Amino acid sequence: MEELLRTTDITLIPLVKTLLDEEGIDSFELDVNMSVLEGSLGILPRRLMVRSDEIDDARRILRMNGVKFEG
Repeated sequence: MEELLRTTDITLIPLVKTLLDEEGIDSFELDVNMSVLEGSLGILPRRLMVRSDEIDDARRILRMNGVKFEG
């Protein structure tokens, strides 16, 4: 698995997961429990992971939909 996205924006991960799901790309969210522990202050980022063989397709989908990310 490779990191596709790291963000503190709570609306971005569900959007990206939906875009990826529509294209048949599975994703897995990390650090969910850490952000809950910090009290929903939004200071700890969550990460979205995808399979290594699908990372290029996932990045392409984000670019096509205007999602800003590093990578």
